[in-house]
Amino acid sequence: MKRRDIHLICNAHLDPVWLWQWQEGAAEAISTFRTAAELCQNNDTFIFNHNEVILYKWIQEYDPDLFKQIQKLVKQGKWHIMGGWYLQPDCNMPSGESFVRQILLGRLYFKKHFGVEPKTAINFDPFGHTRGLVQILAKSGYDSYLLGRPDRNCLDLPAEDFNWVGYDGSHVMATRFPGWYNTFLGKAKEIILERLKIDPDRSPMPILWGVGNHGGGPSRMDLRNINQLIRDQRHFDIKHSTPDRFFKQLKKSRKNLIEFTEDLNPWAIGCYASQVRIKQQHRLLENEYYATEKIVTAAMVNGLMKYPAGQLHEALCDLMTCQFHDILPGSSIKPVEDAALHQIGHGLEILSRLKAKAFFALASGQKKAAAGKIPIMVLNHHPVRTSQIIECEFNLADFNLKDTFTQIEVYRNGKIIPSQVEKELSNVTVEWRKRIAFAADLDPGQINRFECKPVIIEKKPDPILKAKDDRIHFKTKELQVIINCKTGLVDLYRVNGMDYLDKGAFEFLTLKDNADSWNMLENRYHGKVMPFKLMSPMESAKFSGAYCRRLDSVRVIEDGPVRSIVETVFEYGNSRICMQYKLPKMGTEMEVDIRVDWNEKDTVLKLVVPIKGRSLNYLGQVAYGRQPLPVNGNEAVSQKWSAVISEKENKAFTCINNGTYSSDFNSGLLRLTLIRSPAYSGHPDFEGKLDLAKNRYIERIDQGHREFKFWFNAGRLHERLDAVDTESLVKSQLPFSLSFFPSGQGNSPKPLMLISDDTIQITAVKKAESGNDIIIRLFEPTGKLRRAVLSMPVISKKIKLSLMPFEIRTLRVNLQTKKVTQVNLIERPIQRKGESDI
Repeated sequence: MKRRDIHLICNAHLDPVWLWQWQEGAAEAISTFRTAAELCQNNDTFIFNHNEVILYKWIQEYDPDLFKQIQKLVKQGKWHIMGGWYLQPDCNMPSGESFVRQILLGRLYFKKHFGVEPKTAINFDPFGHTRGLVQILAKSGYDSYLLGRPDRNCLDLPAEDFNWVGYDGSHVMATRFPGWYNTFLGKAKEIILERLKIDPDRSPMPILWGVGNHGGGPSRMDLRNINQLIRDQRHFDIKHSTPDRFFKQLKKSRKNLIEFTEDLNPWAIGCYASQVRIKQQHRLLENEYYATEKIVTAAMVNGLMKYPAGQLHEALCDLMTCQFHDILPGSSIKPVEDAALHQIGHGLEILSRLKAKAFFALASGQKKAAAGKIPIMVLNHHPVRTSQIIECEFNLADFNLKDTFTQIEVYRNGKIIPSQVEKELSNVTVEWRKRIAFAADLDPGQINRFECKPVIIEKKPDPILKAKDDRIHFKTKELQVIINCKTGLVDLYRVNGMDYLDKGAFEFLTLKDNADSWNMLENRYHGKVMPFKLMSPMESAKFSGAYCRRLDSVRVIEDGPVRSIVETVFEYGNSRICMQYKLPKMGTEMEVDIRVDWNEKDTVLKLVVPIKGRSLNYLGQVAYGRQPLPVNGNEAVSQKWSAVISEKENKAFTCINNGTYSSDFNSGLLRLTLIRSPAYSGHPDFEGKLDLAKNRYIERIDQGHREFKFWFNAGRLHERLDAVDTESLVKSQLPFSLSFFPSGQGNSPKPLMLISDDTIQITAVKKAESGNDIIIRLFEPTGKLRRAVLSMPVISKKIKLSLMPFEIRTLRVNLQTKKVTQVNLIERPIQRKGESDI
């Protein structure tokens, strides 16, 4: 009988933060690494495994002698750098490009300081894994992936060792290890023997051990017992090992692994919604980072500013840290939440300064403003033309103290375009500050200039749109919407003659939840359902802060050539909601803005949209891919957009969000999860019970004011699905608008790049990590073969491209020679046919 090969992988899973703050995490890292280093030195066969740049940086800064000791142990093969990422992030909610940067930062750090490049990626603790990871791993130099969650109770796999296949056909070997990533202090030998029984015929087999979560790693007693087990064992070939060694043997001994073509979800559905401020601010930082990177690169290539590599790196580290799998999922204590928001703010402040510097540099060559005109500059950094409603504020030349109103006309190249004055953000009673909304078609890759002309009129025009028979009827050539004044809900949403929603759309429902931050024992929310109701006119006036006794709970607050805005107010229990429907006079995209004052405990808030149609399916954007989502009411996780589609009826209803990752769909009901309010780090015991203290106040998550934005649209199936990725990217990285009076000096910059197919995404533009070349990353998001021309006017360069379905393509461009090289995600050259210069 052949002996089984057992790979013992000693690690010390150490959350930098979770039930503790980062300072305690750093202290535990130093202590754990010091103990591990001592054991490595005193045991000839023992190997300690650890990953995560963030922890090594702490050792490097706070205990440099220990860091040097670890460097020696790595060279000796006694300490193994496993994984090689910046940290273990949440593996569902970061964008595809963020996963690339987690890997790129890790690769660069460990190569520089330890001279190693692991072939196996690991994520032991994250709460599920998107299928989009496969292509990212394969194009970053990995051939394998070791994971823990979801465990066998939550996800049936065809095998524990399998070939994981990505959306583009890429594949990596993947293994879900048996049991868990840690062991109890002094119990490692017994736990290893128990885990050997889980798969009695499995060989090779990885078994993880070491005290975890708060560090600890190997103990002297456990190591003595395990070494004795290795010496005494006759039926198994047990050895201290590494993830890379395990997969090397797996590849050699088992050549026909089963293929798996799905994501690895779900687990902990509550983490798709908990601590929503972190999720929204993370989304903001993520997109501000990649937008600013593109903008400063354009300014650099035009010779207008130096590339701020150091400042960008600092902001990127802020982004990487907030993606940690107990920060972004919202499973940490409140001080960690507060610190994460503070760190995100730090990154955003860096980026705001860099973006402003680049914007003013790119405004070079703009003409001086004519007398009586107020210029508005709108920077569209995207490589495609985009149509947007631009909102911008500025001051008039002086206070208007007369009993008149200053209307604003907006011009583009001497021609007037649709615009309207709306309520400014401030509440200064004298007319001085103005807020305008105007419809604009923005040329790609450059500043678009608009001129505002103040015009004095007798008074601000009254809204034309009014309620009639308890209904507000909004109608254009393309769009028809009916809002019910008795419910505040949408009873009709019709696009180009086709109805997409049933009556009562955009209702707020509460569902009874629990105090578990993860909601780790459920796949869906199925507690008692209670709806929000429209406020009475008296409650409406009180809640709205209006200086009147009664105020309609459904009212038109803005109406002009660009859009109409209808505001509604609702109440339930101790909570209140103000929602605005923003209805465009051109196009069919309806924006819905929501402000929630939330004061419920152990409760979920959902926004419900009933979809009209037959044979409906649900689809969502994930990291560098799109994924079919459950249609049985189970909670799903997706990124910037989701869509309800009907192939039979050739139609799609799309929903873009600004940081809402959680939803469910069943029997025609799309339910977007806005808020959960469990306890901070509320964790059930091993029997699934969660008994909170009964003698004190227990704070709940997401109490108070929260805001949400959604953009809904509908149309023919393939037209919508081809457009929604670019639409969601533009919504997440909005064109930057500013009222600015230029000097008239300098030369106008040229666009950095343009692309002929507006479906193809340009997800990253940056300076290369080495040298002065620039990196351009493209992605095909729809699952179709696409051909396009990538133009770079600033260096007079054109490139023909052919992208396969869901392909990520990375190009390196030498600005002096104009040579274009295809590289992988860690910026190393690869051979590729199918692109050529023009």
